[in-house]
Formats: sequence, structure tokens, C-alpha cells
Amino acid sequence: MGSNTTSYKQMKEDFVSNLTGGSIAEINYVTAVGPVAFILWSVLQSRQSFFKPYKPLSLLVDFLLNVVATLLALTLYANTPLLLCGLFLVPAIFVYALPPNPPASRKKAKLPPSAQGQKSAGALSVLSTKPFLTTYRGSMLVTTCLAILAVDFRLFPRRFAKVETWGTSLMDVGVGSFVFSAGIVAARPVLKERAEGRTTPLFQRLLYSMRHSLPLLVLGVIRLISVKGLDYAEHVTEYGVHWNFFFTLGLLPPFVALFQSALKIIPSYAALAVLLGVIYQFVLESTNLKAFILVAPRTDLFSMNREGICSFVGYLAIFLAGQDTGMFVLPRSINPRSGTSNSSQRITLLLTMAVWMAIWSILYFFTTNYKYGAGLNVSRRLANLPYILWIAAFNTAQLFACCAIETVFFPSFYNATDAKTEREAYETATSRVLRSFNRNGLAIFLLANLLTGLVNMTVPTLDVGPSVTVGILVGYAAVLTIIAVALDTWNISIKL
Repeated sequence: MGSNTTSYKQMKEDFVSNLTGGSIAEINYVTAVGPVAFILWSVLQSRQSFFKPYKPLSLLVDFLLNVVATLLALTLYANTPLLLCGLFLVPAIFVYALPPNPPASRKKAKLPPSAQGQKSAGALSVLSTKPFLTTYRGSMLVTTCLAILAVDFRLFPRRFAKVETWGTSLMDVGVGSFVFSAGIVAARPVLKERAEGRTTPLFQRLLYSMRHSLPLLVLGVIRLISVKGLDYAEHVTEYGVHWNFFFTLGLLPPFVALFQSALKIIPSYAALAVLLGVIYQFVLESTNLKAFILVAPRTDLFSMNREGICSFVGYLAIFLAGQDTGMFVLPRSINPRSGTSNSSQRITLLLTMAVWMAIWSILYFFTTNYKYGAGLNVSRRLANLPYILWIAAFNTAQLFACCAIETVFFPSFYNATDAKTEREAYETATSRVLRSFNRNGLAIFLLANLLTGLVNMTVPTLDVGPSVTVGILVGYAAVLTIIAVALDTWNISIKL
């Protein structure tokens, strides 16, 4: 019995080892399903007010469009993602062609002028919670949570699973995107500080960052103990023998706090990210660090965890690139000139995103192209310069798509003149499911990890057929969604 257990564990480890990934074009097609399905959601909401009020049927359709659609792209439609996009675009065009059906406006008793003034009170803050950012982060979390379980089933294509050393895959972009999106929201306290005209001393910043780091580092230790204690199948060359993704996430805040001091010399997070990536790549190429990470024997604690420790430099650069994006995405006015209309501000934001998308893409091209550039290969295991640039380009493109969809279908948000109207427009323009995933993202990700472990310990995932696989994955996705929506309904935010 013991040998059978050991051999099955070995089979599971082999199942996710020595993989070479797929093309970036295919990754783009598969990940396009999320924004395209959201176009259908947006058409239903903006033209037919389908999700107002939010009924059980609304939740079901929301779940199908923003969760199951992505699941289908990862499994049954993995070879035909563009067909799946078409299956969502056709009904979107049809619904858009129908006469609009706005929500029934309820007559309200006219208030006296003084009361009206009080009711419309609530000036717009410098930083707003933007619908497209919620959509982007929620979609990224949904895809990540689905992939971490789906990868253990044969229905999930091996080219989507994390590559061994060189290459690109869907799950490789997922890990980097998680860090990039964390960087975007990390720009909020920096912007708030600047708006208030104050600066926090370095020691205080480090203390604040450590408070954020501690829960993540504790989660990393718990994951390490549980994986070793339960003899759970693990992929050692991913992060090392003891290291895991929670340790990487936990160590980012204090290092970012230190790098904030460097802004006095280099006043751009993007420039810092590129500089850090270039220096790291130079060290990889000019010393024996690359060989050490890839082939050195695991003799001590450092060498046992060399992938996680060394790749941290790359993830730090990705976080800084995300923070730079947050610096122009989060503020209400990207162009500080007074008198500029809301529509002009939104167009400027879209153009800025397009420019940065082009910059990251061009840098990626010249870093990886054999004929016109350096001819380097992408490596998530090393988190090298091409990987950093790829993640930045991919996420900027995803943000641009989400922003463009919001701009077309929900102009009432960026044209809002008071806080109350803006809040209502925000709730109208965001999927309840994606909003719920985004609100408690890290907690839901932790729950997804626990459920993934539970499924793997109770189900022989390698021996399960396609129909049972889809059933398990839909059930798993439904549990995560119900818990996320329930937490949002009860107004519970779990801060980790």
C-alpha cells in the first residue's frame, strides 16, 4: 500500500514536471475569453439592467459568464478559445441590438433645497475605486484559483501548466500577474501620502510593511508544514525545497519600502523595475548564478531554496512595474490641469495605458528577438528580464481591455459628479462575483489552496475522465464563488 502511495505521488509530480509550455499568442487567445465574456455581461447590464436587482438568476448568469467561461477556456475549449469568444460575442451583439430596458425609476418625494444639498453631499476623493480595476483583479483571481486545481487533471492541457525552466505558459503568467496586481494597489497609500503632502519616515514605512508581511509569512510556514506533514506532491524546482509563493508575497512589502527611498534618485517605479531587471539579468549572464540556480546540488538551506530566493529579485521588479501602473491608473485625474473634462481624462488614461503597453511590448521584443535583439528566453523559474517584461506587457494589455469595455458601456461612472452617484455607478459597472473575489482576494486564494489540497487527497485526479473533471471543477468554482459573494453580502473584509 505504501509503495502504491509513493508511486502515485511520483506520478503526480512527474505530471507537472519537465514541461515546455506553449505560445504567447495562444495564452493571449485563452485569456481573452474573460474580457469577451465580460463584454456580454456589460451589454446585459448597460442595455437591459439584467443584474439590477441582483436575484438568484442574476448570480447564476454572473457565475456562468465570469467564472465558468474561464473554466471552459482552460479545459473543454482549450484548443478553440477563439470559437468560445465568438460564442459570447454573437449574443452580445444580439442583446445590444435590442431596445434598451433601463431600470424602472421609482418616483421620490421632492426634497427641500437644504435637504437636497445635504443629500448630494460627498465630494469626490482624489483616488477612486475604479470598476475596470475591480474587473481586472477579479478576473485574474478567478483564473488563478481555477488553474491551481485544474492543473492536476488530465483535461487541463500540459502546455498551460508551469514550464520547467524555459518557455511561456498560462500558469506562468498567472503567478506574475498576481504580483503585478498587488503592485498596482500598493500605489494607493503612496498616492494618498502625496495628496496629503506628507512623507513617512523609512523606519515607519518598514514597520507598516512588516505588519502586512507577517500574516503572509505565517501562511507560508503553515503551507510548508502541511505539505511536508501530509507528504503532499510538490514540484521542487518551482521554488525550492522549503520556499513557496507565500514567502515571496510576504517579503515584497519591506523591500518595496526600502526601494521607495531610491525614488529620490530615480523618480519612476518603472525605471526602477527595468534597472533592477537589467542588473539581475546581467548578473545571471556574467556570473555562475544561472548555473547555480538551475543545476547546483542542494547541500544547504540556501541552495535548497535557490529558485525562490533568487527569483525574488524578478518578482520585486514585477511588483515595482505594477506600482508604476497604479500611479497613473488609481488617481481620478491623470492630467492635473484644471478644467479638463471627465471624457478627456478617460481618453488620456486609455492613451497612457496604450503607450505603456507598447513600451513594455517593444522592450520584450528587443530582449527576446534573436535577429534584432538580445535573443534571451523567458524563464519563470529564474524570473529573468524577459519574464518581467512579458508580465508587465500582458497585464497592461488586460487592464487596457477592461478599461476600454468600461469606457464604452458605463460612461456614467467617470462622469459622476458626487460620491453617492459614483458609488452607485461603480456597483452598476462591476460584476458582483468579480467584486467579491477582488474584495477578499488573498483569503479566497488561500481557501482555493486548501480546497485544492482536499480534492487532491480525496480524488485520484489523474484517473478521472473529462465529464467528472468538469463536474468537480464547476463544484469547486461554485463553492469559492458562494463563499466570496456571502462575505461581500455580509460586508466582511478579511485583511491578510
